[in-house]
Amino acid sequence: MRSQTVVQHARRILCVFPRYTPSFGTFEHAYKLMGVKAFMPPQGILLIAAYVPEKWDVRFVDENIRAATDREIDWADAVFVSGMHIQRQAMLDIARRAHARGKVCAIGGPSVSASPEFYGEFDYLHIGEVGDATDALIATLDRDVGRPAAQQRFETADRLPLPDFPIPAYHLIDGGKYMLGSVQFSSGCPYRCEFCDIPALYGRQPRLKEPKQILAELDAMLARGPLGAIYFVDDNFIANRKAARELLPHLIAWQKERGYPVRFACEATLNIAKLPDLLEQMREAYFTTVFCGIETPELGALDAMSKEHNLAVPLLEGVETLNRHGMEVVSGIILGLDTDTPETAAHINEFVDASQIPLLAINMLQALPRTPLWDRLKDAGRLIEDETRESNIVFLRPYEDVLESWRQCVRHAYEPEAVYARFDHNARHTFPNRKKLPVTRARLNWPNIRKALTCLGNIFLHVGILSDYRRTFWRMALPALRKKQIEEVIHIALVAHHLITYARECEQGRHMASNYAIREKLEARRLRTAS
Repeated sequence: MRSQTVVQHARRILCVFPRYTPSFGTFEHAYKLMGVKAFMPPQGILLIAAYVPEKWDVRFVDENIRAATDREIDWADAVFVSGMHIQRQAMLDIARRAHARGKVCAIGGPSVSASPEFYGEFDYLHIGEVGDATDALIATLDRDVGRPAAQQRFETADRLPLPDFPIPAYHLIDGGKYMLGSVQFSSGCPYRCEFCDIPALYGRQPRLKEPKQILAELDAMLARGPLGAIYFVDDNFIANRKAARELLPHLIAWQKERGYPVRFACEATLNIAKLPDLLEQMREAYFTTVFCGIETPELGALDAMSKEHNLAVPLLEGVETLNRHGMEVVSGIILGLDTDTPETAAHINEFVDASQIPLLAINMLQALPRTPLWDRLKDAGRLIEDETRESNIVFLRPYEDVLESWRQCVRHAYEPEAVYARFDHNARHTFPNRKKLPVTRARLNWPNIRKALTCLGNIFLHVGILSDYRRTFWRMALPALRKKQIEEVIHIALVAHHLITYARECEQGRHMASNYAIREKLEARRLRTAS
């Protein structure tokens, strides 16, 4: 549903999504090989674009694809911005550009909701989820689109129920510019991991959309172009297990009726490995990737961070269980915990090798506002704002030792031979366990063929000829191509190329050790601006 606020004036709203800071998980170095420009469409700001009154004209610019132009800002009566902490500097830059053109600028989303004090340059702060604060902002802009004399805040007290959410404004995106699509089924997570801000922002009681909404959103995304994969951005796909079990038959039927046009991916806690019936349903719906926040192989550390649910099954057994159901595991890994020792890096490297997880987002711990970790460290006087450091935490171990442990783990995990060895394991022990799909027009069509040919051509050139690890690539690719495993070759080559390239940039000091740091390295920012 749209906002029920009665408006008197037609307004023009420019929704601008800021650039991401590069990370292991956003695949920037795979884009040129795929012929795409960005990771996935942003759910939050597209939801707002769909919620504003029907008589208001809305445009959308994703600055991961291209920057908003002065002409677009001049067109708008108001500029809306939304994003996460890692996009803070990009959001502030959008506000400055809007103000330079004399435009009022409003910000919403998770970062401002957690830390409104970071955003003094904006005219309006929307704190919380879609609801009565959104309607109040709309009513204010209906009355006047001039910049207010002082910043105004609108804080949500009455959230819009998820079953009333409109379909995000996918009609404003070019699906062909994105690596994958995105959809949200639930909001909130029942767990209280010490470093996570999700419970504080969205609650511990998961709220849900109805299956028919999800199917309508999937259809709307498919109408915008071939996506290949769609990621459920839920904080925890199994936060409400009963609801997940009720949704999956609908996804299975949707895939069958439409000829399996996409792969699904999601994020879930590792205790999903204890739910074989649900995993079998996910396999039938063609879920092929699950992100699990494993964080560390040191079990005492999991207890200390209130992540006991990861101990529901032995870690390696949990990964193997997902692999047996055809799902490749992606994992988060954290260094800088209070429980870390000089041996922690070696333990992580051993786990990487034993688990055979190809993609691991290896991060130095960063304390986020509105988390138990932030509160504990603040009380202990262990939060620090220092532009020369990669984290805002005073670690119990020497800072340089923690940073060097992070470098060791990144170096070990993303040496080309190691990356391809882990992918080879998954090609032999995970991919064959996936559901065997029929040949359908939804899968075998000219747009998909053209996309695959583009990927292969770029992979053969940039990886198979120009890269210094081309021999490693061909040892994987030639046998797979002889078996006609084209999709597997493309997937492995794209992801491995990004991981290897990004890891090398980390070694050169071009990226932050914490992907959640609020600032971005100046050198990385300069290179991205130049590009």
